[in-house]
Amino acid sequence: MDTMRERFASVTSRLLDEDPRLAVVLAEIGKDGFADAAQRHPERVVNVGIREQLLVGVGGGLALTGLRPVMHTFASFLVERPFEQVKLDFGHQGVGGVLVSAGGSYDWPSGGFTHMAPGDVGLLDTLDGWTVHVPGHPDEAETLLREAAAAGDDKVYVRLSVQVNEAPRPVDGARFLTLREGRGGVVVAVGPMLDPVLAATEGLDVTVLYATTVRPFDAETLRAATGAADAAEVAVVEPYLAGTSTRFVTEALVDRPHRVLGLGVGRRELRRYGQLDEHLAGHGLDPRGLRESIAGFLGR
Repeated sequence: MDTMRERFASVTSRLLDEDPRLAVVLAEIGKDGFADAAQRHPERVVNVGIREQLLVGVGGGLALTGLRPVMHTFASFLVERPFEQVKLDFGHQGVGGVLVSAGGSYDWPSGGFTHMAPGDVGLLDTLDGWTVHVPGHPDEAETLLREAAAAGDDKVYVRLSVQVNEAPRPVDGARFLTLREGRGGVVVAVGPMLDPVLAATEGLDVTVLYATTVRPFDAETLRAATGAADAAEVAVVEPYLAGTSTRFVTEALVDRPHRVLGLGVGRRELRRYGQLDEHLAGHGLDPRGLRESIAGFLGR
């Protein structure tokens, strides 16, 4: 199976052939995946070098000319470092584009904290109007990337990851999928956290919702799921900063009694490189850690 980043490069290269409005902006990272596309479309594949603020600034400029820019690098260099450009060159100027990240929270532990961005989605939450996709499989990434590229002038963030689920699910870029139904609570699994959540909740009487589009937040499906449960108790398991989406759960259930548990990456930096699975365990996001947290929250 190819990785999400490999699928991103191949799909977007084909989209460049199909859509003359599309442009790709890179900052060295990922340029090899677009080598052929750059030869075919040198005016629409731009590599600005290791200048991440310029990466976003050029994307904003292209959007002002009517193009649909797709900007790509590690999440820490795409959202955190050039945040002012994201805020001004897209939000303030009222134009759209597609940010496609890699690296995630700790996909490359040996890269150190400079290459980790567990706060990326939370940071975008301070801005208005961003759609956020978090696929859990390369097939889902392709579906959401194609939708993002064709999304008019919308502002879209697609968060790619090394961690993937074993099988893809049918995603539509809007609604949560109901994968299990129960009456003892609701667990929302975001993107690549689905497989660990399914393993952790095996045998528990809970509803499991699968979310690959988290902004806008699908309040309707969540409300329906909690309405069928005995109590409005919701655990949200996210592959980024713990508690990032708890506010949206509270807003969705503001008119009914509820409890919310936010599980995700902790704020404490894990300073040993280790491997991806060790970081997951260190943050309690492996099946064992999730089982303990979810069962304890639900009183099971």
